[in-house]
Order: sequence, then structure tokens, then C-alpha cells
Amino acid sequence: MHGTALAARSARGELRAAHLSEPRWVRATLIGVALVFLGIFLVMPLALVFAKAFEGGISAYAAAVSDPMALAAVRLTLVTSAIVLPVNLVFGVAAAWAVSRFEFRGKNLLVTFLDLPFSVSPVISGMVFVLLFGASGWFGPFLQDHDMRIVFAMPGIVLATLFVTSPFIARELIPLMEAQGVAEEEAALTLGASGMKTFLRISLPKVRWGLLYGIVLCNARAMGEFGAVSVVSGHVRGRTTTIPLHVEMLYNEYQFSSAFAVASLLTVLAVITLVVKYTIERRGFE
Repeated sequence: MHGTALAARSARGELRAAHLSEPRWVRATLIGVALVFLGIFLVMPLALVFAKAFEGGISAYAAAVSDPMALAAVRLTLVTSAIVLPVNLVFGVAAAWAVSRFEFRGKNLLVTFLDLPFSVSPVISGMVFVLLFGASGWFGPFLQDHDMRIVFAMPGIVLATLFVTSPFIARELIPLMEAQGVAEEEAALTLGASGMKTFLRISLPKVRWGLLYGIVLCNARAMGEFGAVSVVSGHVRGRTTTIPLHVEMLYNEYQFSSAFAVASLLTVLAVITLVVKYTIERRGFE
């Protein structure tokens, strides 16, 4: 890992030196274009969200974010993320380990399936769960006979979120584990270390920053997912509405200040995610 970090820093240094050889006006133009783009499409929207959120004053903001329906949406979002993250963690590590460490028939098919949630619209994935577990779906009669509800309830929200977030951890780990190779693991096994000890003391520490990076991205997508969750939730206020769905409902009811107040919670979570992501990237290159 240390050698990889040194190589990455050297490559970045060479690239920076090459850029410094460009004329001053080229560098100024590129930096200016980047700053203008970020200002228009990132800073201004964030500023407008908070401006609208506090448009009615601090008391109105506090009332909006402490409303029982808003708190229920926050709880459901956090609980969903708390369920999705461990499942994706186990699946992501197992999938990355299988793809990067073994050769088997159907390996390319597995990698293709890992990318499937990236290529399928979240709305379509939500509709698939409705067709499977809805009242008229394949398993609908069985679920009704056993008084079980998947769609329009929390299990459906968890399943939809799992589907759209499943690739993040695996996709962060696979190229990293393939680049690092298996030399250290083979040496440890030759010296008598067990498979579990080799994994915990050698394999896992080597990919810890990539793993944390994948967890951060997975958590951010889980909390902000809208399309798939919107299809399977049923929009039952206080029961099956996550933060994004609650914001949509408030906005459609013309409660703009309340909608932006609750949206600011997601904005804060996004900023925290970016800070953690930046920290992990910096630590990963040390």
C-alpha cells in the first residue's frame, strides 16, 4: 500500500509539473471555468436551499425539522441505511474477494451483474419489486395468505435501497484488490497463517481506505435514494416516507419553507459525506 501511495504521489507530481509548463492564461482560463461551473451548479443551489429553509425564521425552521412526520422520515431513512450498509459490506467484500482472487466459470457474468444497478433506472428497479411482491405480483398471493407485506412497507424500501446501492463497495474494492495482487497473502499462508487470520491482518488492512470510501458512497446513496423507494413506498406519511419522499410531499403541498428545511438535512448529510470522502482520499495517499 505504501509503495502504491508513493507511486500515486509521484505520478501526481509529474502531472502537476507538466501542467505548470502551460501558459499562464491557459491555467487561469481552466481554473476560472471550473470555479464558475462549481459556483453555478454547486454553491448557488446549496446557498438557495439554506436561504429558502430559513426564509420563515429559525422558529419556522425548527418547527419543520421537528415535526413528527419529518422525524419519522428521518428515522426510517437512518434505519434503512443501518440495515443496508452491513448487508452491502458483507456482499461487497465477498464479491470483490471472489472476483479478484479466483478464476471461475461465469466470472465475467458476475462482474456484469454487479454493474446492473448502475445501468437500470431506479424507477424500473422499484417496479420490478412491485411485480414480484405486490398484491398482483408473483409472490403476492403467498404473502397475503401469510399476512406478510413487502411492497408499501419498510421491507420493500430496504430491498429497493439494497438493489441500487449494492455495487458501491464491491466496485471500489475490486480494482484495488486486483492491483495489489496476492503475494503477501500467499507468503502468510506459506508461513502457516490461517485463511481468516490472513484476511483480517493482511488483506483487510490493505484495502481499508477503499472499503471506507465505498461505505461512505453507499451510505450517501442509501439516504438520498428517491426513484426506487418512491415506487415501493406507497407514500404513507409517517410510515413509509423517507427524507427525500417527505421533501417531495411537502413541496407538492406548497409548503416550500418546510420542504427546503427538511431538504437542508440531506444537504448537511451530503456535505458531511464529502468531507469524509475527502479525508479518506487524503489518508489513502499517505
